[in-house]
Amino acid sequence: MIDVRMPPDQSDEGLRAALAARRETPGLPVLILSQHVEQLYARELPADGSGGVGYLLKECVFDADQFIGALERVAAGGTAMDPAVIARLLTGGPADRSLDRLTDRERSVLGLMAEGLSNQAVGRRLFLSESAISKYTTSMFGKLGIPDDGDGNRRVLAVLAYLNRT
Repeated sequence: MIDVRMPPDQSDEGLRAALAARRETPGLPVLILSQHVEQLYARELPADGSGGVGYLLKECVFDADQFIGALERVAAGGTAMDPAVIARLLTGGPADRSLDRLTDRERSVLGLMAEGLSNQAVGRRLFLSESAISKYTTSMFGKLGIPDDGDGNRRVLAVLAYLNRT
């Protein structure tokens, strides 16, 4: 767990240290804390596709259950993205055109997936059945051009497409 802004410059030293640590130890779980939503930070850390990453706003640490849940997901190799970060990624900057093909509901599902939620948890949050969420994710994978080839985790690839918007 590391803060984005650290001494001596209070700029992005924490993020650079986290990226360097993941280059040395691929897949090293890293949870970034920040005071502000920065799209670059949210995209750069998971860019290697090796999981075990999170980006939370510091205000999240006041909700102990949410913070501990995020920490446990990241430590187990999953992802944890603050909902405010997800909202910023959806509304800020030019989008990857493949994401434009998604319906509002598919974008909601993808945003919750990016927070690290399972299909069951996404369904509970959106008041939909797990099978409905499965249908949305299957449609979403098709629209994003993510094949079911057995070589990659489609959920991770979809979340990375979502986070790597430029």
